[in-house]
This record gives sequence, structure tokens and C-alpha cells, in this order.
Amino acid sequence: MLTYPQIDPVAVAIGPLQIHWYGLMYLIGIGGAWWLAKRRLADFDPTWSKETLSDLVFWVALGAIAGGRLGDVLFYDLGAYISNPVLILEIWKGGMSFHGGLLGVLLALLWFSRKHNKRFFELVDFGAPLVPIGLGAGRIGNFINAELWGRPTDLPWGVIFPGAAAQDCGAAVTGLCARHPSQLYEALLEGVILGTVLLYLAFKRGWLKRPAMLAGLFFLGYGLARFIVEFFRQADAQFITLDNPMGYVIGSPSFGITMGQLLSTPMILVGIATLIWAARRSRT
Repeated sequence: MLTYPQIDPVAVAIGPLQIHWYGLMYLIGIGGAWWLAKRRLADFDPTWSKETLSDLVFWVALGAIAGGRLGDVLFYDLGAYISNPVLILEIWKGGMSFHGGLLGVLLALLWFSRKHNKRFFELVDFGAPLVPIGLGAGRIGNFINAELWGRPTDLPWGVIFPGAAAQDCGAAVTGLCARHPSQLYEALLEGVILGTVLLYLAFKRGWLKRPAMLAGLFFLGYGLARFIVEFFRQADAQFITLDNPMGYVIGSPSFGITMGQLLSTPMILVGIATLIWAARRSRT
């Protein structure tokens, strides 16, 4: 078992000004995506200027942040935010829903495609290989914040997170217990592996010229990765009760699906449908 390294969530403090690691991870994700998009802009559309690309990155980032926060409010803890609306603005403390952020990004891309006379899936295909940069960085931020830890485990790489109580680790356990570092599982699956596959197919195998294929693969890949990791991830505290210790939102206390799996299922189905539609369209 490993002990959490006690990383200070504040990266830099200058007087009253504090820069949190979680915020820096967002900057890394947005900055990395913008840098890579600029390098590959000619593969997408050589007529586009860097200023147009910068506008696209800005609106996508805005959609991701606004959608991510509102998604967390609506999907995960609406009651807490209603009782204290100020919490909605405290994004440096975490609490961002990927599924809400994805909806925000798709709406931003839809608006941008109409403004710049581009097909919607052209923009989604171009952006799909860039998203995993932010996904991986964001999960690293979750690990630094010591949040969204996994379920109890006796595996040698289990991590003892501060504040992770042992009430669901068994009656014989007291104090703290080791848990799956599910944040790092997600960083690997959603960030490194999914990103590598999409980048290879986009820029080495020419999938940018096959409309909607990259979009479909991203939906399917993320949906599957998140669905799998949910088996190792601790459910959010607001879903856990004495009668429902695993925090399932559908099913019985002994077997069911979590909110993350519930939200990922439509992504898997949309991804499969999009790939089938794109493959048929490509053949014709």
C-alpha cells in the first residue's frame, strides 16, 4: 500500500493570491490543445488563420468550463448548490462534470460551425484528438486534490488518501484504508491511451478526411473508459446511504450502475451509431 504524498493543492501563493494545481491543470489542458491544434491546422483547413483558431479554442474552453460546472450542479449535487449558490463559482475546489462539459463543448462547436460555415462534424473530428490532453491533466488535478478516489483495495498500488474514511472497508478496519487511485486510471485510459489512438488515426492514418469517424471513436472510447473505471471508483458521497453503500443510482444495493455509468451509456451508444453511419457514408 502507498501513502498519499500530501501534495499542497495550492501551487503558488503570493500574499492573498493563490494559484491552485487544479486550475493549472485546466490551463495545461487548454494550452496543450491549442498548441497541438496550431501545429496541425494545415491538416484541417489551410485557409484558417491562427486568429480563427484562437477564437475556436476560446469558445470551446468557455463551453467546457461552463458546461462542466453546470453539469456537476444538475447531475451530482443539485440540493447543495441550491442551498448555497455561491458554491457554483468555486471551481478551484473541483466539481466539474465531464458529461456536462462535453455538452457545453458540442454547443460551442455547433455555434462556431454555423458562424464560420463549417460542417459540425468537421470541427468535432478536429477537436476529438485534442480533448484527451485536458482529460488527462484534469484527472491529475483530481489526484493532487485528493478527491474522487477509488473503492477500497488490497492491491499493492492502493493509496491511503487523507479523509477517506474506512467505514466501507470492513468492520475490522479502523482509521484509513487503501483505495484504488482511480484518478490515475482515468488519466491513463482517457488521456494517454485514448489520446494516442486518436492522434495516430487523425494525423498518421488520415481519418480527418473520413467525416465523423474520429467523433464516433471518441464518444465510444471515452464512454467505455469511464464505464470501466466506475467499477473501481468510489461513488460520490451524496449517493451513498446506509441502504445503498455503493452509491448506485439504478439497481439494487448489491448490484447496479453509478451515475457516471448512467451518463456514459448514451455516449457508448452514440459512438457506435456514429461509427456505423460514418463507415457507410465513407463507402458511398
